[in-house]
Amino acid sequence: MIYLVGKTVLVAFASLFPVINPVGTSLIFLTLTETADPQTRKILARKVALNTIAFLTVLLLIGTYLLAVFGISVPIIQAAGGLVLAGMGWKLINQDPGESDSKNLASTSAAQSYVDKIFYPLTFPITVGPGGIAVVLTLSAHTRQHADWMSAAERQGGAFIGIVLMGLVVYLSFIYADSLVKKLGPAGTKALMRMVAFLVICIGAEISWNGIRTLITLK
Repeated sequence: MIYLVGKTVLVAFASLFPVINPVGTSLIFLTLTETADPQTRKILARKVALNTIAFLTVLLLIGTYLLAVFGISVPIIQAAGGLVLAGMGWKLINQDPGESDSKNLASTSAAQSYVDKIFYPLTFPITVGPGGIAVVLTLSAHTRQHADWMSAAERQGGAFIGIVLMGLVVYLSFIYADSLVKKLGPAGTKALMRMVAFLVICIGAEISWNGIRTLITLK
């Protein structure tokens, strides 16, 4: 039992880490919350991390059933979600340094505006993009491929622990992103932001292409 759970924890965490990319994502989080004070940013980081855990857990438990109800396949999620992610990256790479989304908020208070952004876009698709969704849907299908309900429950429990660990890493990356930026300096941070935005475009394009290629193959 312990071996099976531990193995699933490692598989879930190792699969999610590269697609969520908490270090790179933390820099985008920092850009979108640059006018927030450290305490507000810490609260936002905690809420985004908790949302990430909750979102991925729901997908793990009911994701395959939900897609079946709406008749949506994983390749479609990849194709459409990849385009959304690439669009976010394109917006970031063309954004003027002094005109971030956080400075273009409506006339409501900054705190309320940040609260409105906790799920979209900070949790989805910035933190949990189409790649993360595809990984968890795959894990969901994998953990249910066992006639023995005990084995299935152990695998799902292991996947859940992996998701919680991923949420913890997201939280730590977000709250220490400011320290990383201070070490890099303004020029280094600007260059790194542009590079991360370009990588987001590439990741989105790759995810979208994988979905399109699968759909073409199926036809």
